[in-house]
Amino acid sequence: MNSIAKPRVAFFDFACCEGCQLEVLSLEEQLLDMVELVDIVTWREAMSEKSDDYDIAFCEGSITREADIERIKRIRETADILVSLGACATIGCHNALKNQFSMDEVLHIVYGDRAEWFDTIPARPITAVVPVDYQVNGCPASLPEFVTVFKHILMGKEYKPPNQPVCVECKLKDNLCVYEKGLLCLGPVTRCGCDAICTSYGHTCFGCRGLVDDPNLNAAQDVLAKYGLSVEEIVGKFKLYNNWPELSLGEGRTDA
Repeated sequence: MNSIAKPRVAFFDFACCEGCQLEVLSLEEQLLDMVELVDIVTWREAMSEKSDDYDIAFCEGSITREADIERIKRIRETADILVSLGACATIGCHNALKNQFSMDEVLHIVYGDRAEWFDTIPARPITAVVPVDYQVNGCPASLPEFVTVFKHILMGKEYKPPNQPVCVECKLKDNLCVYEKGLLCLGPVTRCGCDAICTSYGHTCFGCRGLVDDPNLNAAQDVLAKYGLSVEEIVGKFKLYNNWPELSLGEGRTDA
């Protein structure tokens, strides 16, 4: 990275809704303070100018075409620092739900008699194709974590995403456990770092930040089964966000 000039930053997107980039734009005045420290040279959501010369690349979205693989590799070769931005780029997210079908079937479902015009491959996160230096989790990406990662990059410091369950943050905020309300939650096996935003507003955790390392999936399945969920429903809850790589769920071992 150029040590004299301000770092040059680019934002890129692959298969996604681009909501994570829009979320970053919502930083508003805080974003203005941040851009004083860097030069943003490419960001389709925010500017018409673009450049192939950048030091830091924030990449949103998952890889769903062969052309995406070549493109992310070029970005990786150019950038000194690559950041996966949001759940699609980091864990695959909803896009990976299509992987349970054959790719021919997927193309015909979406494009009908024009399926041959398009190509697709099993969806995967950016992190499954190239190494990344930092990651910002969540759907959409967590703004506090984005700011934290941004600061760590500029200071040249390593950032390790938290590896505790969302339950930890719920306890720190004195939230009533949503299970006490009769709701079903994936917080016990989901990586925290979101400040328990969903459960703090009375919703359940859907697992958008990905699973903690070595999650106790067997125990989580047993709890969900006790609340009346079938094996199929349990698998569906886990795979809404965490469908890459294939989860080793113990189907048949629950009481559902």
